[in-house]
Amino acid sequence: MEIKFIKGNKVALGAFRKTVRKLRVAAYCRVSTDSEDQIKSYNSMIKYYTDLIEKNDEWEFVGIYADKAITGTNVKKRNDFKRLIEDCTNGEIDMIITKSIPRFARNTLDTLKYVRMLKEMNVAVYFEVEKINTLKDGEFLTTILSSVAQQEVENTSAYVKKGLKMKMKRGEMVGSHRCFGYEVDKETRQLKIVEEEATAVRYIFNRYLEGAGGRVIANELNKKGIFTINNVEWSAPTVLGIIKNEKYKGDMLQGKTFTIDPISKRRLHNNGEEDKYYVIDHHEPIVSKEIFDKAQKLRKAKSTKKLANGTDQVVINRRYAFSSMLKCGYCGKNLVRKQWHSNSKYSKAVWYCSEPCRKGVKYCPNAKAISESVLEEAFVESYNRLCDNKQDVLEDLLAKIKTILKKEKIEEAIKQTDESIQKIKVRRNKLLNEYLNGTIPQDIYEENERLLKTTLLNKKNELKYLKKQLDEKDNISNRISEFRKNIMNNPILEEFDRVVFESIVEKAIVGGFDENGNKDPYKITFIYKTGIQDEIKEAKKKFVAKAYEQKEKDTEMYSFSSNDQNNMCTNDNGNINRNIHGNHCSNGTNRDQCGTGSTLKCCDRWSSSDRRFLFWR
Repeated sequence: MEIKFIKGNKVALGAFRKTVRKLRVAAYCRVSTDSEDQIKSYNSMIKYYTDLIEKNDEWEFVGIYADKAITGTNVKKRNDFKRLIEDCTNGEIDMIITKSIPRFARNTLDTLKYVRMLKEMNVAVYFEVEKINTLKDGEFLTTILSSVAQQEVENTSAYVKKGLKMKMKRGEMVGSHRCFGYEVDKETRQLKIVEEEATAVRYIFNRYLEGAGGRVIANELNKKGIFTINNVEWSAPTVLGIIKNEKYKGDMLQGKTFTIDPISKRRLHNNGEEDKYYVIDHHEPIVSKEIFDKAQKLRKAKSTKKLANGTDQVVINRRYAFSSMLKCGYCGKNLVRKQWHSNSKYSKAVWYCSEPCRKGVKYCPNAKAISESVLEEAFVESYNRLCDNKQDVLEDLLAKIKTILKKEKIEEAIKQTDESIQKIKVRRNKLLNEYLNGTIPQDIYEENERLLKTTLLNKKNELKYLKKQLDEKDNISNRISEFRKNIMNNPILEEFDRVVFESIVEKAIVGGFDENGNKDPYKITFIYKTGIQDEIKEAKKKFVAKAYEQKEKDTEMYSFSSNDQNNMCTNDNGNINRNIHGNHCSNGTNRDQCGTGSTLKCCDRWSSSDRRFLFWR
């Protein structure tokens, strides 16, 4: 038996091949920031690895894959790294050289994932600092060292986060706080007002306090050609984001979001998980604190309302002028908008009680649908009536002011109610101590606890109501003054104006009873923000009849008497030639101009009942 020794062609650094040929080698470089020192290091690494590979006769230079100013905690934004892996998958690379494990990846899972993937494709990864070749050495050392690299990231992240919190605590602005209406001064790092944008911000707050919703304000801004900070059209959420942003009153809240961990870099809204820092009077405000606070109060009133069981029911939509402004006069629920015959030429918008819409007619049998046009006409008449009786309205306002001034001091009632609440809390604590000491039996404790708890809840509700009354008392003079200005300055309305409606009307009640107790489902009661009420009875009958009369007047211009038939003749084909305001059509196909300036086309059909033309459809 003869044995021959065949020496293996051991390629450099331990990588192996099935066939003997030059090793195709690529290098991967990465720096995590764009600082001057890091850029120099980045350029040096590229030059170093290019020379290293090209000078080795056993290697074939494939290329340099480099990511600049990109973190190594994940691969999502590392375009060259992903290109490197793709080229390895395509069989274009045999070995990858990189400086160290942190340059390859700072995430243990990513490191092991790609090392194993490349190992299955028989591609080696050589880490110079650690002197590890993934095809020659085991995973144990790679795992340990990549975990150390990840721990370094986490430690660095903790130090950075601590430093940022110290800055926030000192009231320094952290991060980029550029928002619509402000820009950041590069030298002072303070927010500076951009007046052109600030005008739009003030417009948003003013319209919101007048009652316009986010969608309406967004449409108005888009029509004016005003765009957001990102140069796109406004939407309802963007407008509400302006309303909620405390920066517009001169304050700044820092720590609104937080990062879960430095690896995933996932950010969440801070709902109390991390500390926040609220800086008062940090910069020049665009709107006053009073206007901002009123907007927040209105926003909360729109977004939630309490149900009977004490839970919150969300969403009051202000898409249309009458949204959440109409109440049913029979059950007290909101009216909702419906579109009748939406796919036909007879389409029209109506408002109907939400109870029969959701549960059935039996839950509010007296409610009737009322046309949106009727509601608009009713408001126009009600408003014009107020303008006609300005002196009576002003006298009513003065009477209301006197009534308010004669009321008992609400502050005193609030103080007494608050004292009662504290006494009840003391009694509850005393009762609990007696029960725990065995002085009173359990059944007596439970009965007294239930009574005290109910009393406490009632007192808290009373306190809440009194505080609300106090707010209304503080604002009533401003509201009356604003209403008086609207009534005195605004001209008579000829058509419905949403801005005027939202600025002076608190709500409108649809349906009710007349003085004889008869049902009037089309009775509309407008309640203005000062408390003035104005009723319009049988609104549907009144305004539909008015619309019909107008329609009759409009059709008279197209009607003619029997004597006008003498103006008609026939052409050679036997077709009727009709004379419309002196203009003839010879064969029923030509277009003419009627007296209104509209382009008409005659029809050969004739209606003898009303003696008018039926125009071509």
